[in-house]
Amino acid sequence: MTEANIALIEAAADRLRGHARVTPLLSSPFLDEIAGRRVLVKAECLQHTGSFKFRGGWSAVSALPEEVRGKGVVAVSTGNHAQGVAYAAQLHGVPSVIVMPADAPKLKIENTRALGAEVILYDRETENRDEIGAKLSRERDLTLIKPYDDPQVIAGQGTIGLELAQQLADEDIAKADVLIPCGGGGLSSGIGLALEAWAPGLRIRPVEPADFDDVKRSLASGRIEKNPKATGSLCDAILTPSPGSITFPILSRIAGPGLSVTDDEALRGMALAFSRLKIVLEPAGAVALASALLHPNESEGDAVIVVASGGNVDAPVFREALDRFAD
Repeated sequence: MTEANIALIEAAADRLRGHARVTPLLSSPFLDEIAGRRVLVKAECLQHTGSFKFRGGWSAVSALPEEVRGKGVVAVSTGNHAQGVAYAAQLHGVPSVIVMPADAPKLKIENTRALGAEVILYDRETENRDEIGAKLSRERDLTLIKPYDDPQVIAGQGTIGLELAQQLADEDIAKADVLIPCGGGGLSSGIGLALEAWAPGLRIRPVEPADFDDVKRSLASGRIEKNPKATGSLCDAILTPSPGSITFPILSRIAGPGLSVTDDEALRGMALAFSRLKIVLEPAGAVALASALLHPNESEGDAVIVVASGGNVDAPVFREALDRFAD
């Protein structure tokens, strides 16, 4: 298997040029005051399909040989990877099949279908999504694109790190913690590899939901730890069983200690992002901002960098965040 590395990330950046958005780095003096330091937010919620996942989806689909790509792709996802792969496949004119949990946010299911994908729903408590995806790949001769344990997906997500390195150099920031929402570790791994090469003073810090902090525990123990349950948090986009076999060795080498926040803190992060930055985040997309603002003593440096990874939130959850925590 091709190794996830800086060369792969730079090649993915070449293929993504003109297709992915270069997302802005946002700030607010009100957020700086809360955190007690500069807070700079990389708004990947403004990426195509509403999350960073389009980068990895395009990277993986575009890297396939034409004769393989034409047969179609299959992916398993709670929704953001689903939309990223479905849109990348649509733009390439190839079929896509997406395996999604039946309890995924309705918006994500509807959007994935609207992007031309065949959606197959499963029960995440009783069925194994990876087994379903592998079976579909075999039976239909489709290429399986994994949500995080895939070098080309990691490379696509790593293009965020290339952008950050340039944007932070423009801000004259050479040393800071970079807080990243983390499920299986593809986003953190990709950004970390890019920053290691182009901005080594920036340290990545994976951020997870409390009680689903398998990466945080794995980094602390030095071995892959698993979550005891599959559901029970609003942060559906980053509820994964354990770190990936590809991503964990990368994170073990380059990541700082993991962080975690509660669902209520994620909702408060969503409300602050809306009121102070005028962006919409889903709970999983807001965990890094919540950590930066509500647990400032757990980060180091005069500035903290936050990746706002996605904004695909159902209206009732967004209303709850604003009703409970709006300024």
